[in-house]
Amino acid sequence: MTPVPPLLAVAHGSRDPRHAAAMAALAARVRALRPGLRVDIGYLDHCGPRVPDRLDALADAGAETVVAVPLLFTPAFHAKQDVPNVLRHRRLTVRQAATLAPSPLLLAALDRRMREAGVRPGDGRYGVVLATAGSTDPEANAVTTIVAREWRRTGWCAVVPAFASVHQGSTIGAAIEDLRTLGAERIAVASCMLAPGILPDRILEQALAAGAEPVTEPVADTEEIARLVLDRYDAALPSRSWLSA
Repeated sequence: MTPVPPLLAVAHGSRDPRHAAAMAALAARVRALRPGLRVDIGYLDHCGPRVPDRLDALADAGAETVVAVPLLFTPAFHAKQDVPNVLRHRRLTVRQAATLAPSPLLLAALDRRMREAGVRPGDGRYGVVLATAGSTDPEANAVTTIVAREWRRTGWCAVVPAFASVHQGSTIGAAIEDLRTLGAERIAVASCMLAPGILPDRILEQALAAGAEPVTEPVADTEEIARLVLDRYDAALPSRSWLSA
């Protein structure tokens, strides 16, 4: 029987050790949901193991096909350029899965973090800022806008997107003021980030400086994101027959 292709989760990487810890926790959740599936993590930058080293190890272990799932929300530069370039391998067929957003599972993970912070959908006192890193790529920022719109439709009174590194779109402070203008009594900021690091810290700082709270934790270490990674893996498999293997 042809072995099930391993899943290589491709993470951005960070010098902040909290990032790698969150990625390891996510990988552990994915393994728990799919016993027997090999799940490895490779990083694009800043920390290791790097993606090429992981691919070499998988080839040495006998893999012929690998499914790479980018741990990225939007199809920005990393997903369009860096990931395809680093996945080239002379001994492996590597299939790149789609990025993680939009998805109902992402919305469920955001819901989980908001509930943990004490905010419930339907509470008319709150406006919600959906805060992401931001990109120079308009397609990537458009995905964030779609996520905000879809999340609002699930019962949140007002959800607006904002970006910690503004290239296009609203700053976090400006989004908070817009919600206040619309009549929101309180502002919650949902950190649409996978793992702790420089940009999530910036989101927290900007939100608190503008008088918003709570600010939610990143979402990597949730069952919903683990299920989303597996959904992207399954969709990228070269043969659906592997799903019953």
